[in-house]
Amino acid sequence: QVQLVESGGGLVQAGGSLRLSCVASGRTFSYYAMSWFRQAPGKEREFVAAISWMRSMTDYADSVKGRFTISRDNALNTMYLQMNSLKPEDTAVYYCAAGRSIATMSAQYAYWGQGTQVTVSS
Repeated sequence: QVQLVESGGGLVQAGGSLRLSCVASGRTFSYYAMSWFRQAPGKEREFVAAISWMRSMTDYADSVKGRFTISRDNALNTMYLQMNSLKPEDTAVYYCAAGRSIATMSAQYAYWGQGTQVTVSS
């Protein structure tokens, strides 16, 4: 089992920045691919970014490329999402997830956090 806890969400104006963190506990964090998903009200959960367990591979949704950066520190059992140039359409609950391999589909991830709210005002 892997337990995941997100933090760092909040209210920010358009154009601003936030950094989300996801702290893992339980089974060895470094063996898992990690990802961020988000879900806006009335919408399905969507892929945001993913990073492989050795940090050699990353993937981003087109909507966040060039604005968001995913990273991880295996020594701290922590994953990050640096979000710059935020837009109102980035407003959502952001979830971190852990799985066996990097993927864009939520079904590929076995472990999920509870989510952290990000609200971007215009």
